[in-house]
Amino acid sequence: MTNTFVTLYTYGGGMRGLIPAHIMAAIEKSTGLHMADMVDMFTGASTGAILNAALTRPHRRRPHEPQYKARHMIRFYESEGANIFPRDRFRELRGLLHDFNNRTIKLSLNNLISHGYYSPRNLANALYALYGDAKLGDSLTSLVIPCYSLGNETNAVAGGHAVWLKNINGAARNEGNQKPMEVTLYDAVMASTAAPTYFPCHDFSAYDPNTGRWRSIHAIDGSIFDNPAVAYQGAVRQHVPEGAQPVMICLGTGITNRSIHKDEWNSFGALGVVDPANDLPLINIFFHATESALMESFGHEMGRNLYILNRSLLDPKEGMELPSGDIDDATPENIERLGKFAALIIEENQKTFDSLCHLLVSNRDRKMKQQNDFMSTLRRTVHALTGISQDS
Repeated sequence: MTNTFVTLYTYGGGMRGLIPAHIMAAIEKSTGLHMADMVDMFTGASTGAILNAALTRPHRRRPHEPQYKARHMIRFYESEGANIFPRDRFRELRGLLHDFNNRTIKLSLNNLISHGYYSPRNLANALYALYGDAKLGDSLTSLVIPCYSLGNETNAVAGGHAVWLKNINGAARNEGNQKPMEVTLYDAVMASTAAPTYFPCHDFSAYDPNTGRWRSIHAIDGSIFDNPAVAYQGAVRQHVPEGAQPVMICLGTGITNRSIHKDEWNSFGALGVVDPANDLPLINIFFHATESALMESFGHEMGRNLYILNRSLLDPKEGMELPSGDIDDATPENIERLGKFAALIIEENQKTFDSLCHLLVSNRDRKMKQQNDFMSTLRRTVHALTGISQDS
């Protein structure tokens, strides 16, 4: 049995998190197992962090089992989406007015125009209901939640930096026995979901037992730097056990990167490249540029051990209306389309899906065998040292 180390990477994308939620629900239905039973490490930012943290959160009464299955997360998006992203035709206009005011007359209009953000209170309430007071260090298997800190905790002049909030356990290698920062899942995920132009940054403090110091983090969405290749090199690779075969599973939320003709780009102007009316072209480029530069070489390095389930949201399917690329479209119609889009991804990649389910079950069986072998060895050792019956 091949010694594998399986990492699940889940993309960001707001309400489009329904897509990987549906795919994982299909995996759990096919295998009869929880995702946390089969995966060694979960990583991914934004809506991916919402899913990963929930699926590895221990059950309130049965702490060795996860609290949620993927089907529960489908219901989470369906029930909470409209509260997190309430319909607001004037949100983008308020943001533009705020920007115009800052560039011109600079009146104090913060309470009036709210910078164009959604209220973080609804997101906060939904996430606290999901995680309660559970901490990052409680996760049943290794969990990585990326965010970007706008400041530097030790040097007020230095710039911001990427932050990997980690709990490393189970089969993962942990040189130096690094302990997780003492931070709640609620704060970690709020930080990773603070999407620019949609939510304000999330401030939180966390105690780092490795340094004995508190860290103050002013965080925005980890998706601004995170993608499967970056995650593997920056947060996963050093935790792959010696001799194990790394496997990366990437569950997408729909590809939204579109081509821009040079004449269209030149017509945008200085503010047009960040105008929501133009689909925020420069921000979309920032989100996709690093991944486009790295994924080809990363794919060659991983070979057959890289599984990607994703599809373009810009490629029409005959007889099917594709879901919106907007991360904040929580209308019932779009929620239904997101579910059908996930089913389409599985249908178009059925062989990959079946192979993936087989791999995940094999990985779980291998882990169970190793655990049983360890316990048997431990019992024999105790018997040899004490003469106590193994059945006692």
